[in-house]
Amino acid sequence: MRRIQFSEDEILKLKKERLEHEHPIVRRRMMALYLKALGYRHKDICNELDITHTCLYEYLDLYINDGLDGLKRLGYRGRRNLLEENRDIIIAYLEANPPGTYKEAQARIEEITGIKRSLPQIRAFLKKTPSSEEGEANPRKGKHR
Repeated sequence: MRRIQFSEDEILKLKKERLEHEHPIVRRRMMALYLKALGYRHKDICNELDITHTCLYEYLDLYINDGLDGLKRLGYRGRRNLLEENRDIIIAYLEANPPGTYKEAQARIEEITGIKRSLPQIRAFLKKTPSSEEGEANPRKGKHR
């Protein structure tokens, strides 16, 4: 059991952030530390929040090493977006050879880059990617309107 002394100011911040922070993971971390500050046992905190003891110890270590800021840091970077990395090549090709459908765009993107993505991913990529001549690289601007 890790023994941590919380100041009144820290307890007030934990109490507020456990409800108001925008990210649910941070809220759960704050709640765990808030319950710890109120004197709950580790077993009870884990049961209440449905987390493992290992998870609780990670939260406690974050707090011990980095304070409240450590609890707010997520460190998630996400996956690389290969379509975005090849955007210029894809758009140049699709503008030179406009596809009639998203399925056709999907096939051409896979052909030139080797990147296979689902139709919803292709659709989202093309919707948020501006072309030099509006509509050429975007099949939805064509026949289907």
